[in-house]
Amino acid sequence: MKHSGGPTPGQIADIDLRLLRVFRAVVESGGFAAAELELNVGRSVISRHIKDLETRLGLALCRRGRGGFALTPEGSHVYQATLRVLGAIADLRSEIHGLHRHLSGSLQLALFDKTATNPQSRIAAAIGAFCRAAPEVTVEIRVHPLNEIERGILDGRFHLGVLPIYRRSRGFAYHPLFDETMYLYAGREHPLYARDDAGIGDAEVRAAAFAGLGFHSDNMERGHAFGLDRRATAFDQEGVATLILSGAFVGFLPDHYAASFVAGGLMRAIRSRRFSYHCRFGAILRHAAQRPRLTQAFLDVLLAVHAVRAASA
Repeated sequence: MKHSGGPTPGQIADIDLRLLRVFRAVVESGGFAAAELELNVGRSVISRHIKDLETRLGLALCRRGRGGFALTPEGSHVYQATLRVLGAIADLRSEIHGLHRHLSGSLQLALFDKTATNPQSRIAAAIGAFCRAAPEVTVEIRVHPLNEIERGILDGRFHLGVLPIYRRSRGFAYHPLFDETMYLYAGREHPLYARDDAGIGDAEVRAAAFAGLGFHSDNMERGHAFGLDRRATAFDQEGVATLILSGAFVGFLPDHYAASFVAGGLMRAIRSRRFSYHCRFGAILRHAAQRPRLTQAFLDVLLAVHAVRAASA
């Protein structure tokens, strides 16, 4: 018996790609109203597109109402799949354009947070040089924790990530770029702030309430190695800085990011020679026999600008 009245739920037709792009924009904008500016269409049109997509897929993707916009569990799965599908299409488009010897498409980058304030980082310079050489390419940057960057690289959502290399996995290729130094900071209201380092013992530092990152990282491993008493968790450097500024916790921050707080007398490094460590940042990509030309072209620029900085340092 033939199915009439449209595609069978679960099947994907060409029109669904357009609807999936609308769905992605709604999710990433945080709702229908916010997506109007992104998509340059009215809310009623966006609502109709999402309803059409739900009908075509046979799934309820989101809830909207007085409580605000929220994805259903099925909507969350479809959103992640949407990122993979649209990313693969962008890669295909880039490959096809590559056959014509010019670069276009969308470059998807994922960065660990607070790399922009690191004077050793030349990511911005690399993007500038790349965009001047390939003006038809659009660039999207997302800031994520380590584990999310790794997942996004593996499932194809991101072409390239930049993160601290504290461990290596077989599924990735790593390219070292720059370093940063992490110190243990206390806020102005913390009891250790006004104390001279010479009078602060290791036991006192270990007894202080420690704020660390809540995902597996060098930060988490060093906190354990130093024997620090973790009593608060954050998922980015901004969160750690906020906890330090509260005066209730000590925590590790990159020295370049903490510099403005230190200059303002809001925090200081505690026992910096003892409680500190260095991070090596690098580019991370999937191991592949042949990468998309767009990805390889940006990697070449990224490595080149960091090599120039290293040679002039």
